[in-house]
Amino acid sequence: MVVSLTKLAVSVFLFLLAVNARQMNKAHLRARQAEAAKRWALPPTLEKRAELKNITFHNPRASEFWVNGTAIPEVDFDIGPSWSGLLPISSAQNETRKLFFWFFPPGPQGSLDDLIFWTNGGPGCSSLEGLLQENGPFSWSWGQAKPTPNEFSWTNLSSILFVEQPVGTGFSQGTPTARDENDVAAQLVGFFQQFLEVFSELKGKNFWLTGESYAGTYVPYIANFIYENPDQLDLNLKGFWISDPSLSFDVVQEQIPAVNFVHRFENVFSFNQSFLAHLDAQNEACGYANYSDIHVTFPPKGLLPLPGNSRNGPRGCDLWDEIFDAAFLVNPAFNIYRIFDTFPILWDVLGFPGSFEQIQLSPIYFDREDVKNAIHAPASVKWAECSERNVFPRGDGSLPPAFTVLPSVIEKSERVVIVHGLADFILIAEGTRVVIQNMTWNGQQGFQTPIEPDSFIVDGVGALGTTHTERGLTYFEVELSGHMIPQFSPKAAFQIMQFLMGFRENP
Repeated sequence: MVVSLTKLAVSVFLFLLAVNARQMNKAHLRARQAEAAKRWALPPTLEKRAELKNITFHNPRASEFWVNGTAIPEVDFDIGPSWSGLLPISSAQNETRKLFFWFFPPGPQGSLDDLIFWTNGGPGCSSLEGLLQENGPFSWSWGQAKPTPNEFSWTNLSSILFVEQPVGTGFSQGTPTARDENDVAAQLVGFFQQFLEVFSELKGKNFWLTGESYAGTYVPYIANFIYENPDQLDLNLKGFWISDPSLSFDVVQEQIPAVNFVHRFENVFSFNQSFLAHLDAQNEACGYANYSDIHVTFPPKGLLPLPGNSRNGPRGCDLWDEIFDAAFLVNPAFNIYRIFDTFPILWDVLGFPGSFEQIQLSPIYFDREDVKNAIHAPASVKWAECSERNVFPRGDGSLPPAFTVLPSVIEKSERVVIVHGLADFILIAEGTRVVIQNMTWNGQQGFQTPIEPDSFIVDGVGALGTTHTERGLTYFEVELSGHMIPQFSPKAAFQIMQFLMGFRENP
């Protein structure tokens, strides 16, 4: 009888727990969420952009590019002054190729001594995506009903210059002629020269190159051009950021790590056991299985081999595409940029929220006539987030930067960061580790000591990934973040930029 009463008491207790869990008070839930959110906030001194550092440009031409911060369509707050428009890539009178830019001065805590350049990748994808949905002063990201101030804007660090490049991207004008990355770099430096003639007060600033995705190829080549031609640009290049970067061949950054990535996120992909067994068998047959366990050592044992001795991998071993197709069968909302996405698809004011278009308003934001007028953009251009024009008419003739310029520009820079989101499938972090361990800079190959788990500590939050520094290069991996780290993990991205620019001692 005592046992029965005890069982009854336990049952009643468990029942009450279940009832309480189902009927959690919404106000209590929101209070707990709000308390947790405080850990992600920046210090109060960095939150607002209402008061800007005073930058006055004396060249009369600068006024042609001034943007009224109270008159940005759909933005119901003052974003402060900025300057935008088109400038040519050379001083030639008959130059028809022009790049579109949008420049923002620093917020109240930002540095007047520094200038950040940001470019998106593609190739051919607009840097206005980075501005509007990643690190600009106002944000209109996926699922947002309207723009909001971006407390994690990099204008809280310094001035920032967004440029749509190469020619053929976004609002840029003229016929694309770039044959390779050296052409892209030369054309961009030509644009910088014209920009600094109009905004000459920015000459001599500490200069930081930043970008994501295919900008992992652009940025090292741009840095290399600047270092090799020091007399062409009156800026002091100090270092660079590349995130979820294209650094090597697809076999390294997609194929080798693809099946390991699926196993890491098995519950997200939700593949059945027979398909997983098929992937494992193919992985073994293609020479991808256990690749990192065998070859990615600290320190490296020598140059890392390519499976099949081919930059494309063995024939019949396109496992990344096989996984991609299967993922869509299970989850038609599957997003290669952030694998956690499911239905409903968050609408995107730029029309490109993930792996496919999803347009709820037309025209999309930067293709609206009133937006073009507000930012001095050409009315005749039909803007798209990623251009249908080929910015390399005959293909990019350059090798990936890990095999060419990346080691030397790391050596020439004061500080370099490579960052990777761990929920990114289009370029996979394990592949970036392979790239680093196969690369020699400052006299040694790869990192000599292991990358420790839980070593990236975000202020107020705790461990949110890994970080490792050797010989001028710091590598970060960010948990929960997809391809666009300033969008998906903005505080982590902000802290990484503080470290890159020397505003904090430790990563």
